[in-house]
Amino acid sequence: MPSKRPPSTPDPDDGDQLAFDLSIGNDSDAAETAASSEDAPEMSGPKAHPALADTSFAGMSSTPLRLHHVGEMYGHWFLDYASYVILERAVPHLNDGLKPVQRRILHALELMDDGRFNKVANVVGDTMSYHPHGDSAIFEALVGLGQKNLLVETQGNWGNILTGDEAAAGRYIEARLSKFAKDILFNDRLTVWASSYDNRKREPVHFPAKFPILLAQGVEGIAVGLACKILPHNFNELIDACIEVLRGNPFTLMPDFPTGAIMDASDYNDGLRGGKVRVRARIEESKKKGILRISEIPFGTTSGALIDSILSANEKGKIKIAKVEDMTAEKIEILVHLVPGTESAEMIPALYVFTDCEVSISPNAVVIRDDKPAFMSVSELLKHAAEQTKDLLRRELEMRLGDLEEKWHFSSLEKIFIEKRIYRSIEECTTWEAVMAAIWKGLKPWLKLLRREVTDDDVKALTEIKIKRISKFNSFEADEVLRGLEDQIDVTKGYLAQLTRYTINWFKDLKKKYGADRQRRTEIATFDRVAASAAAVATETLYIQRAEGYIGYGLKRGGEPLFKCSRLDDVIVFLEDGSVRVSRVSEKAFFGPNPMYVSLFNREATTVYTLFYRDGSRGRLYAKRFTVGGITRDTVYDLTKGSKGSKVLYFAAHPTEADSNTLQVVVHLQPAPRLRKLEIDVNLADIAVKNRSAQGVVVAETTVKRVSRRR
Repeated sequence: MPSKRPPSTPDPDDGDQLAFDLSIGNDSDAAETAASSEDAPEMSGPKAHPALADTSFAGMSSTPLRLHHVGEMYGHWFLDYASYVILERAVPHLNDGLKPVQRRILHALELMDDGRFNKVANVVGDTMSYHPHGDSAIFEALVGLGQKNLLVETQGNWGNILTGDEAAAGRYIEARLSKFAKDILFNDRLTVWASSYDNRKREPVHFPAKFPILLAQGVEGIAVGLACKILPHNFNELIDACIEVLRGNPFTLMPDFPTGAIMDASDYNDGLRGGKVRVRARIEESKKKGILRISEIPFGTTSGALIDSILSANEKGKIKIAKVEDMTAEKIEILVHLVPGTESAEMIPALYVFTDCEVSISPNAVVIRDDKPAFMSVSELLKHAAEQTKDLLRRELEMRLGDLEEKWHFSSLEKIFIEKRIYRSIEECTTWEAVMAAIWKGLKPWLKLLRREVTDDDVKALTEIKIKRISKFNSFEADEVLRGLEDQIDVTKGYLAQLTRYTINWFKDLKKKYGADRQRRTEIATFDRVAASAAAVATETLYIQRAEGYIGYGLKRGGEPLFKCSRLDDVIVFLEDGSVRVSRVSEKAFFGPNPMYVSLFNREATTVYTLFYRDGSRGRLYAKRFTVGGITRDTVYDLTKGSKGSKVLYFAAHPTEADSNTLQVVVHLQPAPRLRKLEIDVNLADIAVKNRSAQGVVVAETTVKRVSRRR
């Protein structure tokens, strides 16, 4: 229990460790002490001990040392570390959908961009000017960006997301910004800048992104106590959804994976925590009988990992195959050869259940908003991106309008300056003040023709016009330039007046320009969950050694075959002493000698069992009908009253109660004096069906010879 005393009054009996703040006096004193550390006495050994807090050092104040609990310091340090990992490493920013390392890579590529490819090793080196971490982290992040085929164009061996092959070394592969990235990411005038970690350069806080990059690329990151997983979505569908947002219409977004496959997103939950999507490989029957062809795999897996899961399931006996061939190159092609006699319709569900041919993915959409993590749905992320794009386009139009008006203003000034020959009035001026005054005097009659006030900077700019330009000045061409600028100003103002329509058209142009080859790859479907027991293929034969009491699929030598089964099946065994046990099928298991009945057990089945048993060695004869519902594996249950020497005289199993009702049983009694009737007919329909713990009804008080079925 931490002490409740103030840190400045340590409890001598408290076992917690204490740390000491050695800054003495006020802040200015501490700064001076740190600055002159060469003259400060060495604080080691007993001098630094808290017991000597009253000791005064040369040149220092005698203020007592401030004490801090290590636990408190650790809490502050850990919080700082957790905040750093969340904000600076693992979670993307809401505005541009990028992690810091990705943003710094793209910034470095933009500065290096000359239209040609750059060696990845050089890109990594330039990025290290902004990213204070190892080159391997930058290289992996750059390869990830390149493999997404959106913001970075690649050249060389960049690995394969289908097979899991790694990219070649950075000195062998090249990269450059894609045209798409240049169109939607970069604008120096709209970018918020900050100093790099060493204060030598500037880097973007976030890019002015005019597209939901976060939803297009997807992202995954693990921070301290926080995980982020946003699934990728289709490029064209994102644009269509942005247009619907701007129009005020509802929309629906579903993930789209670069690996294709089939997806059930019924529980997607708009990408929030608690949702999930199930993704299945595309499995088809080959033209050759006995071969299954896998042409698409679930997101997050590779062909090698998928094959390993198939081979592992085969070794464990969950499925039965002959071999697997990996023919993957540019596209996935895995051939699964079945064992002769195995039906494809049975094997496909088994592959989905027991291998990575089906995976479940749980999204968790979290981003950095206002310098802290925020959980947002996919719909909220898209709405923010659409509105942000509209706002950025407005700001770009306003900047463009300002530039056009400035250009018109100076072109008009230049035209007046040259046409009215104001430049001649400065020929005799001998001072700068006289030059400025002469130009102002010459412009004064024409200032009312301009759209804004003239400044000294405007007048100064007129003095910088070259004589060559004045001599070649053409008034007609100047008027044409002004009319062209006025037309552009009117068009820009029209765009601003109808900003929503302009943004929608901008998105349409973006889709037309870059969306031709970005069709949906993942098929959206709904499929039921397949139970493992239902999907298990009967690949084993169960054997029994009756006299020894062993049952298993490994008893082929010396065993009697019973039936086909899978290694996921349960077997139910009844013995003559009235006990029953359910166990998972195994290679060899002991149940007891000479079992009466052995069968596969299904909890959902409606099987009705009939049992006639003698209570003890010479007791009454009981009859019962029962079902076996909830039962614990490998637990022995007694179906009799539990008396020593009890024995089952008749046993039968029927699929349903109706089948059992038609059965009649004859009880044969042991002859005895004064016993006239030696047979008792029992109609099973008269015995109610109960649970397995029921004792049953008394059929005979005397000794029973045997019980048989009425023919």
